[in-house]
Amino acid sequence: MLRWAVGGLLECLPHYMAFLCPNVNSYRRFGAGFYVPCAPTWGIDNRTVAVRLPGGDPEQMRIEHRLAGADANPYLLMAALLSAMHHGIVNRIEPPPMTEGNAYDQHEPTLPSNLRDALRELENSAVMKEYIGEDYLDVFGWCKESELDEFEKTISDLEYMWYLHTV
Repeated sequence: MLRWAVGGLLECLPHYMAFLCPNVNSYRRFGAGFYVPCAPTWGIDNRTVAVRLPGGDPEQMRIEHRLAGADANPYLLMAALLSAMHHGIVNRIEPPPMTEGNAYDQHEPTLPSNLRDALRELENSAVMKEYIGEDYLDVFGWCKESELDEFEKTISDLEYMWYLHTV
């Protein structure tokens, strides 16, 4: 059952990234040298993967999800994770092969690397629509799109500095 839960988490991971990383700034930590998993990977006692199963006593087995930022809403985060796990268990989704060694060297980044792409994945996710509800996803998407629009219209101090000095 744990294997299927991991399969669901990894299959749905791109779909719920907007809940794990809900702000424009959330994605700045994704990239070379920041040691944040950027692909749906899993492993045992491997801190380079997205979903880690700490080794040790089988009675103490648990799942460590390594992608959420400190800015994630814990309620939405748990709803998304439990939804993906339930989806995996019900549908008996097998996870991809376990990653051994450094996942950063073995897997190309395939997860959304910005909020706009993450929102598109969420919007197109049949699984998240089923579990979270299409009405809620619509409201969440509208709010985040509004934030993105405002962000993109704002001229930063850095832009003023760069462009005013070149005039």
